[in-house]
Amino acid sequence: MSDPKSLYQEVILDHNRKPRNWGALAQASHKAEGHNPLCGDHLHVELNVEADRIAAIAFEGESCAICKASASMMTTNVKGKTVQDAETLIQEFRDMATGQLDTETQAHHLGRLTVFAGVRDLPTRVKCAILPWHTLHAALHSVADTSTESDNDPMHAPIGDA
Repeated sequence: MSDPKSLYQEVILDHNRKPRNWGALAQASHKAEGHNPLCGDHLHVELNVEADRIAAIAFEGESCAICKASASMMTTNVKGKTVQDAETLIQEFRDMATGQLDTETQAHHLGRLTVFAGVRDLPTRVKCAILPWHTLHAALHSVADTSTESDNDPMHAPIGDA
């Protein structure tokens, strides 16, 4: 598929219908709850970190298709990675979604996650896409609750009127 918008729509629909790593972990070493008060997205992210590596990760909650697809792809991309590699992906995804990283001209580690690059053109949907990443960041830092609107959230990035 050469049309990026078609690929974006296909990926969103696939991960929304069949989210990967959906559910809860029996014994999570890290967890956080994330909220996007602007649209009502609400996620729980749980993970097991063993020897500085994400051994297992799962998510569940109520959210729009973009948020659920982002969470699904996030979990598949960080599972097995070191905490530092996950933090790099968190920052690069946020930068891509907010237009601070041009994935066509700048080096990055996002791989297939670049399918979300077009979300930067949909200001009201950016926070839907980055909520799972906010929540993962919070979980990795033992912060139980986070929001896309929290001023003390290190990932907080005002997007237009969103």
